[in-house]
Amino acid sequence: MLVALLILSGCVGVFYSAYDLLRGRGVVVESVTQSSPLRQVDVNPGDTIWRLAGKRIYSLAELDAAFKAAPVNKPLAVSLITQGEHVERPGMVLTTDVQQLGSPSGITGSSRSHRFRASGWTRHYETFSELLQMIAQLALGIALAHLSNHGANKYFKLALLTSIVLAVGIAFTAMRTVLVAFVIGASLIAWRTLRGIPKLVFTAALFLVIGFGAVVIWQTRAENALSLGDPSSSLRGQVALVALSRIRQHPVFGHGMDAIHLHWNEWGFPGKDMLHMHSSPLQIAFDRGLPMLGLWLWLMIAFWINVSRSAKVASDLSDTTSYGILVGILGALTGFLASSLVNYNYGDSEVAMMFWWLMGIAMAVQSELASET
Repeated sequence: MLVALLILSGCVGVFYSAYDLLRGRGVVVESVTQSSPLRQVDVNPGDTIWRLAGKRIYSLAELDAAFKAAPVNKPLAVSLITQGEHVERPGMVLTTDVQQLGSPSGITGSSRSHRFRASGWTRHYETFSELLQMIAQLALGIALAHLSNHGANKYFKLALLTSIVLAVGIAFTAMRTVLVAFVIGASLIAWRTLRGIPKLVFTAALFLVIGFGAVVIWQTRAENALSLGDPSSSLRGQVALVALSRIRQHPVFGHGMDAIHLHWNEWGFPGKDMLHMHSSPLQIAFDRGLPMLGLWLWLMIAFWINVSRSAKVASDLSDTTSYGILVGILGALTGFLASSLVNYNYGDSEVAMMFWWLMGIAMAVQSELASET
């Protein structure tokens, strides 16, 4: 029941994302006056302003009203969409004179943007995509377990439909690495549950997910994102090189939690935004040292082997529900680890909570299987 509710909530998030994309967000900036306070946070024509101080905006009138209601002489955060990316720009300060103007925002614009990355019921598209990846693997595991044990029954059809919906949701986030991670995990599930021609057909069908995701990325993200020639890919490479050089200086205990936020530019990391390593293994080694990275890798491998063995037991017992859940968790774990190579998904609290919840479910199912044998 818990797994079914989780899958249902994921589908609701995807449907909301589709609605959000159709409705559009914010105001696309056409021009910015010289006196506009938005120049303090480098807003340019073509950008989309979709939140002011955390409040969503859907029209120029709403934006001006938000300006007039905002506190004066206090830093405000402006949320932008630029080339499909969500950018948070803090530090804009309003004065009483600005608020008294007829259009205090100092911009022109009328249309909403439909070029953004879906975030569903979460705060960020990266969080949403990582969660959907794990939930989609669960649905797919249940679907293929039923297909393997009972043929194309109604449970197979329903679970397969939900996994397709969730895969579309992943594509809506335009997360390149999570799309690839989903295909890797789903391929593992297919090769564990299917035999013969169905295995090959299903694996080939997964490339449709990659194709659809590529179209979304091409329409949504920066130019050359598909060829990894965009600024985001370049930034990740630069951060990784600096991080590797710093890990060699403190290999045993690392630099300490959050030390990077105090020394970002001092240590040679690029850009003004204090981010992270864009990689769970790299971040763990940087923060806590190589021994802790080894411990984390051992823990992940131990979980993978344990879930894999439990899935085999469930398959031998013809326990379709347990088998589907376990093989789905195995796919989710595989996708999570694949994505962690270039995403710091282990540091996202919502994603980490989902990960450990799935591991707990695996242990609970394993306990039930032990009582059956």
